[in-house]
Amino acid sequence: MNDSNILDKPKVHSALESKSAEINFTMPSDLYIGTLLKTLTASKPKGEFLELGTGIGLSLSWMVDGMDAESRLTSIDNDVELIEIAKDFFGNDERVQIICEDGSEWIANHCKEKFDLIFADAWPGKYEGISEILDMVNVGGFYIIDDMTAQSNWPEGHQEHVDNLIDYLEQRNDFTITKMEWSTGLIIAVRKYL
Repeated sequence: MNDSNILDKPKVHSALESKSAEINFTMPSDLYIGTLLKTLTASKPKGEFLELGTGIGLSLSWMVDGMDAESRLTSIDNDVELIEIAKDFFGNDERVQIICEDGSEWIANHCKEKFDLIFADAWPGKYEGISEILDMVNVGGFYIIDDMTAQSNWPEGHQEHVDNLIDYLEQRNDFTITKMEWSTGLIIAVRKYL
């Protein structure tokens, strides 16, 4: 099996990669997390999805590609320039809501909402507001985070944040978690029925 032979990239993916290079955007999600997001999103028909950390929209493109016609996706980022680019690519899709707002504030203001899949690719929802965001996952829903394996661009002391987050997730008895040394290091958590 060759897991690098990815044949089903979203149609807009190449254009998003070109735009990333054009504006020197250096924090895109990789193809592996994209294919996983597409597969997991496809497993939730009529799903409600949340992405924290839109970036330029690369991971968003995979999630949108996996959604059915009745699913809805909300994507949050606080970078005005990146949000405008994402809106250029996805703004006409009625299933997608792209919001420019601080993720922590958004979580605090929407903590009663529930989602079938949350991809937390930003500080809020990953290292901040973790308890609140996990409460927003439906039973049987996914909480997904990447960048759990040490990376060269991590600031000093970031490993401690990662270790604390992993310890916290391991202590939660309402989630089943899988830690994967794959892509940039993933954790997939599923809310259990208690």
